[in-house]
Amino acid sequence: MKPTLPTRRGFVLAALSAPLAACALPGGGDPPQLHTLTPKSTFATDLPRADWQLAVELPIASGGLDTARIALQRTPVTLDFFARAAWTDTSPRMIQTLLIESFENTGKIVGVSRDSAALRPDYLLKIDLREFQAEYFGQGHPRAHVRLSLRLVRMPERTILASFSHAEQVAAERGDLRAIVEAFDDALGKVMRRTVEWTLRTGDAHRRR
Repeated sequence: MKPTLPTRRGFVLAALSAPLAACALPGGGDPPQLHTLTPKSTFATDLPRADWQLAVELPIASGGLDTARIALQRTPVTLDFFARAAWTDTSPRMIQTLLIESFENTGKIVGVSRDSAALRPDYLLKIDLREFQAEYFGQGHPRAHVRLSLRLVRMPERTILASFSHAEQVAAERGDLRAIVEAFDDALGKVMRRTVEWTLRTGDAHRRR
């Protein structure tokens, strides 16, 4: 199914997923269909056990990505959004929550939380959200593009120990919104796995020095 031409403020794409069982407020139009992604639960079996505490900072993102709207690109220099569709939270907050859950799912670290929580962390994970959009470049189905740039900071000195960047691009199996969201889930899951494994190994190596 090919998407329609973009409007000035959004991009209309016919979705095969079922509509929300909700009613719009009078004069408000159709409510957006909400989508969420899943935390990572499978990791390398040789991950070290962390005896330290980690705070995961809210990712920093550009204005176009610091939103609950689902972003898309038709060209490298334009950014649009799917109409009547949104994430359940802003992209940075959703990714922060999923990363914390992914760390917890390793079973290797207990002391992990948001940087705003009442936690005295040994390390802080700073995150830049560089890419988080569906891309319609060339032929074929759109691709979900996710890229995080990371810095592991020793606390309380706030010394940067190491930096790391990882990106994934996953092509949707179809052109409908449900398939595109599934591609986002796959791409983000791969990035989060690398993020979690890199963080635990980097922190462990520093503690062993």
